[in-house]
Amino acid sequence: MCGIVGAVAQRDVAEILVEGLKRLEYRGYDSAGVAVLHEDQSLQRVRRLGKVAELSTALEQTRVTGGTGIAHTRWATHGEPSERNAHPHLSQDRIAVVHNGIIENHATLKAELSAKGYRFTSDTDTEVIAHLVAEALKTAPTLLSAVQQTVTKLEGAYGTVVIDNTDPDRMVVARSGSPLVVGLGIGENFVASDQLALLPVTRRFLFLEEGDVAEITRRDVTIFDHEGVATEREIHESTASYDSADKGPYRHFMLKEIYEQPAAVASTLESRLGEHTVLDETFGNSATELFKKVQHVQIVACGTSYHAGMVARYWLEAYAGISCNVEIASEFRYRKSFVQPNSLLVTISQSGETADTLAALRLAKELGYLGSLAICNVAGSSLVRESDLAFMTRAGAEIGVASTKAFTTQLVGFAMLTLAIGKHHGLDEAKQSEMTEALRKLPGTLERSLELASSIEELAEEFADKHHALFLGRGDQYPIAMEGALKLKEISYIHAEAYAAGELKHGPLALIDAEMPIIVVAPKNDLLEKLKSNVEEVRARGGILYVFADEASQFESDQTLRLISVPDVHDWLAPILYTIPLQLLSYYVAIIKGTDVDQPRNLAKSVTVE
Repeated sequence: MCGIVGAVAQRDVAEILVEGLKRLEYRGYDSAGVAVLHEDQSLQRVRRLGKVAELSTALEQTRVTGGTGIAHTRWATHGEPSERNAHPHLSQDRIAVVHNGIIENHATLKAELSAKGYRFTSDTDTEVIAHLVAEALKTAPTLLSAVQQTVTKLEGAYGTVVIDNTDPDRMVVARSGSPLVVGLGIGENFVASDQLALLPVTRRFLFLEEGDVAEITRRDVTIFDHEGVATEREIHESTASYDSADKGPYRHFMLKEIYEQPAAVASTLESRLGEHTVLDETFGNSATELFKKVQHVQIVACGTSYHAGMVARYWLEAYAGISCNVEIASEFRYRKSFVQPNSLLVTISQSGETADTLAALRLAKELGYLGSLAICNVAGSSLVRESDLAFMTRAGAEIGVASTKAFTTQLVGFAMLTLAIGKHHGLDEAKQSEMTEALRKLPGTLERSLELASSIEELAEEFADKHHALFLGRGDQYPIAMEGALKLKEISYIHAEAYAAGELKHGPLALIDAEMPIIVVAPKNDLLEKLKSNVEEVRARGGILYVFADEASQFESDQTLRLISVPDVHDWLAPILYTIPLQLLSYYVAIIKGTDVDQPRNLAKSVTVE
């Protein structure tokens, strides 16, 4: 994901653009650039490898003036991190373009444009947009019509902004799969990939919808929908705050980050879904060829990330048809292991600096794996740099030590990996389409799950005097039960364990009594009836049950069973949804216990020692 900022104003905009990029630096990390149109119609471009600070320093040394400009901070997809691959990209020193997303048919377009004499100076897919607009302007009467013609030729996802030095008082923007927001000023207007970039200059925003193309001048914003019909979008007044170190209205960072999960998951999905499946380029330039060859996946991780990997094992084997093993990194690195033929190593880490996971990756490079993929929340981390492929979860800064949004976005990453590998190994196209649509709807479903907070807060009162708890789940909900138990341990200091529910009769039933709460995750799936039998085993021994289930599961509350109704969700994404109520339960129990929620004792956010 990358960050975009654009402005059309009477004042010089370079400083506004750079400030916007600083606020979007979480969206792109390896290079940054600006292009500004001077009043003499010259196009001034400055790009730098590295963070936005490098660009800011360069602009202090190079006077860039003008009232129309665009800027971009990049996370590399096509082309290595370098100044020549940094945005904005130009065509004939006339057209400048910034772009988020992936143009799937860029290779075909590049060949066609090269045949017409266009020279490419970068390895990016974005540069084809600049040349396509330049080509369209040979016959198109306006920049707007040229961009409208251009987007009809693009396949994939894009949020793009185009300026033309022969028409210096306007920008044209287009959105398909990658969000853009228009900021409304007085005698000036702006565009960005996130409203946070524009909060210093405006609080009034228009959110472009899928397929929109907009022409933006100092005084007007004209929007055309996907059919080219002029339309209007609702103006929103923002009350958002940029400061990620500010808890805002929340008592703790953990609660804030629980509530950020719908937006975080939407960010994880942004620009990565095609019409019917996941875009392979999401994982890196060589992903397609590697995924075609993969016959086995070895997942290595620690803690919460290990639980995400355990869920992924169910998904990869059930949907992608690929065998999968999951192992704790500290165990993997200290034993002799057998590498299955054509194995992909997947490492998971929130920070990308987890010592055991890094050591496992380095060991695996000596063992003959087909390739390595990192699923991580921190670009530029060691794990990302040292892996062949990388998937950035885009969860944003997570301050609370107990992971919430980092975990759910890891699960989304694994869901996308399942689709990306599965489509090369016989996953039915209709099933791909169904699963992709379920992913699109997921942020809204997660939003509805947060409505359970008040009822869970009341339920938490019953844990005030408890010292032990047992979590149960079956199938891909078993790792979610493990994650729920871990959260309760981490922040409330209640001893909690998780079991696959079928294991109850093999020992844990000895612990059951009225003083040990039993938490059950029970979506309606093909294991539900088996799980209900396990619930009855607990009831018969005097246990008190707290069951999280959807209405179709048909549990009924009574004196021994408290039912918490969870929104309906597609079966394969239920582990992601059921995570959130368990996070809320742990949070509210910790509040009652009076513990330090954000900084629980003896723990740290990133484990960089063995």
